[in-house]
Amino acid sequence: MNSHKKETNDKGKSPEQILAATVVAGHHKLEKPFLAKAILGFIGGAMISLGYLLYIRIAASALETFGPFSSILGACGFPIGLIIILMAGGELITGNMMAVSAAFFAKKAKGWDLLKNWLMITICNVLGAIFVAYVFGHFVGLTAHGIFKAEVIEVAHAKIAAGPLQAFVSGIGCNWFVGLALWLNYGAQDAAGKVLGIWFPVMTFVAIGFQHSVANAFVIPAAIFEHGATWFAFLENFVCVYLGNVVGGAVFVSLFYYLAYKQSLALKAD
Repeated sequence: MNSHKKETNDKGKSPEQILAATVVAGHHKLEKPFLAKAILGFIGGAMISLGYLLYIRIAASALETFGPFSSILGACGFPIGLIIILMAGGELITGNMMAVSAAFFAKKAKGWDLLKNWLMITICNVLGAIFVAYVFGHFVGLTAHGIFKAEVIEVAHAKIAAGPLQAFVSGIGCNWFVGLALWLNYGAQDAAGKVLGIWFPVMTFVAIGFQHSVANAFVIPAAIFEHGATWFAFLENFVCVYLGNVVGGAVFVSLFYYLAYKQSLALKAD
């Protein structure tokens, strides 16, 4: 009996069990006190931005040697931000778009509570992202000089250059992968499994070039502080990408898996 139980644990949770765990996690996010949400939201925005700062430093440094492949190397470093958020503590709006939506679909959260959570975490994430862009990027100088400045401005211009519909669809692709990273994290049984479950989907969306609203709240303001972009361009991009992120996380992950496995939740409730 014990050996069978260990074998089941080693394999991780089934998709039905992951859905149940996601619903619980989403409900728990709503129950956190205001101060905890504010602090963890700021941490979430900062950690994603520090992951993107690592991407910039790697990609710019490796460009001369590895050419276009340098962006793939940078993508390999970016997931550290979400790994820290999910394993050390943090709130990230793209993750909440998935997890809190699962609780909503399972009737464990009200629509108004979902929207309030999204608004607060979004504001705190953006504050954390802009903090990193200014303090570490501009003030410390990590994106203010030479190849690093050129890289951050080039990346920001690539984000801004996307049309509204392109940015929206790119946002869907991004949070489809980020939502799957959370899904795999909730299904893993140990730390190594969680790290791998987070790392591969996040690395993939960055390498592809999909747009993440909070990451953009770092890289575009970082370019703004170096006179390479405008706040209007940032706001226009942020809104389109953010709406795409909502669809990617809430629909392509939470709703799809809820519709596929909701029967298991009903049986568990009975």
